[in-house]
Amino acid sequence: MTQRRLPRSPYLFPDPQVVDPTGTGMIATGGDLAPATILTAYRQGLFPWFSEDDPICWWSPDPRCVIYPDQYRPSKSLQRNMRKNQYSITLSQDFSAVIQACSGARSYADGTWINDEIIAGYTGLHDAGLAHSIEVWEDSTLVGGLYGVQLGELFFGESMFSLRTDVSKMAFCFLMKLCQDSHFPLVDCQLPNDHLMNLGATTLPRADFLKQLHASLKKQPPDWSTVQDQRFDTAQLLTDAPFSGLINQT
Repeated sequence: MTQRRLPRSPYLFPDPQVVDPTGTGMIATGGDLAPATILTAYRQGLFPWFSEDDPICWWSPDPRCVIYPDQYRPSKSLQRNMRKNQYSITLSQDFSAVIQACSGARSYADGTWINDEIIAGYTGLHDAGLAHSIEVWEDSTLVGGLYGVQLGELFFGESMFSLRTDVSKMAFCFLMKLCQDSHFPLVDCQLPNDHLMNLGATTLPRADFLKQLHASLKKQPPDWSTVQDQRFDTAQLLTDAPFSGLINQT
């Protein structure tokens, strides 16, 4: 899917390092969740996160939770399950179903922040080619996946869900392999939790994350449209460079 420009957002977000020198993480409140607003926030290193009855809150935590695709290694138990080829995986073939599924409760998180406005905003980013989903299928049934935002040479993970053992980890493995083959330096995971840390995530000082963000935004994003036309067996992801020849580095 080709990325297209969104209209300019009417909102300006402050520099997190200036307004939050002590690293509390909460940078601003208010605004809206239009795709252009979310995009502007991401380019400043912010993301929306708030409870149902709260105003819209924009965060840039210090430290930032990230994972380095080149350092990712699936666990031996995950590799065994993926070699069974019980599932297939696709890219951005059913974004709506994935984000709706992610709006439900997860065992590793308290509640969900994904309301109708969030769904509409990120769906708008998907329609502009700026957000992607990864789907895990059991025959024709969606059983797991994740979604996030792709800008420049960075991917910003948002949420994942799983209806079978290990399938969200399989989606995560797909993302890591895709970002490896796209030469992405890191994937943003926002806030650390046990689930992410068990997948290999670590933390990075916010200042270092923002420096990497601004450098990566200057790069042209790869074209994943050919990958989107494919369906992959899980065992394929355990080979070297499973997306070789399918990614157009613009």
